[in-house]
Amino acid sequence: MTAAGDTLLGALTPSAAKAEVYAADTYVQESVDQLRDLGIDPAAFARDHSLLLLKPDAVVARAVEPTLEWLAHNDFEVVAAHRCAVNRHLVRAIWYFAWNIASAERRRLADLLVGISDALVLVVRGEADALPVSVRLTAAKGPTDPRKRQPGELRYLLGQHNFLLNLVHSPDDPADVLREFAIFFDEATRRRVCTDATDGAARARELARELYAVTPARSFERAAAVARLRRDLGAANVPVAPELSDAGCARLLYDAWAAGHELDPWSVLVLGSYVLPMRTGSGPQTLPPVTAKTWMEGRS
Repeated sequence: MTAAGDTLLGALTPSAAKAEVYAADTYVQESVDQLRDLGIDPAAFARDHSLLLLKPDAVVARAVEPTLEWLAHNDFEVVAAHRCAVNRHLVRAIWYFAWNIASAERRRLADLLVGISDALVLVVRGEADALPVSVRLTAAKGPTDPRKRQPGELRYLLGQHNFLLNLVHSPDDPADVLREFAIFFDEATRRRVCTDATDGAARARELARELYAVTPARSFERAAAVARLRRDLGAANVPVAPELSDAGCARLLYDAWAAGHELDPWSVLVLGSYVLPMRTGSGPQTLPPVTAKTWMEGRS
């Protein structure tokens, strides 16, 4: 990307490190080039729009309608909705600069999650005043850590209080909007998002019905996961202790994986999300997250 591109990214993130890395990022380049070809200012698009990914766990939780209602009540307009096939490569592309601290167990669970269902990607628009839409949306949706969520936040509303199965993702800042726009959508889809006027919320509801028809609702409760895994292992003549601590549940999963037992993926996801380590504990992620606080500090 040219020096003008460096200047563009410098205005779209408070992180100098991110601006430097994203200047050479293929996804960012694709979005910027196409938006300019369409006569759209990439900086304005990135400030005024964001994306909201409803992950496969959101489909299982039947979270689409509550999310749409929350967005409308918080002055976000859904301008497009698309069903998105997910796989391990898409997951790694989205979180490429953060997953250096993800544990092997978290990566394994994430790879199971993408096999549960397709995802739903919403393109949202709002007013970018002191905060760009992406920064405002990310702050309003609530943190990954369920202990830090507050009433009024989207993740608090959706009610599945779990670190890994947190249902939704959104880009941190406008630079991330440009990058993720090209991760989720190919060139033709990006053009439709930018040029077709549709009722995005209505389309999201239609897509949700399709996803729900092929993806059963499941329990997010640890006890239900343990009960299902007991049945799976019992069918394989594997004894399971009557009472299982966190360490015992973790050992059950490790041993089952090592032995190659066939287990219900959803139950493994739920139990593993409660008892397996999610982070390596070795240093910060490659690019630190941008928050409303760091955005405002970077603009001052």
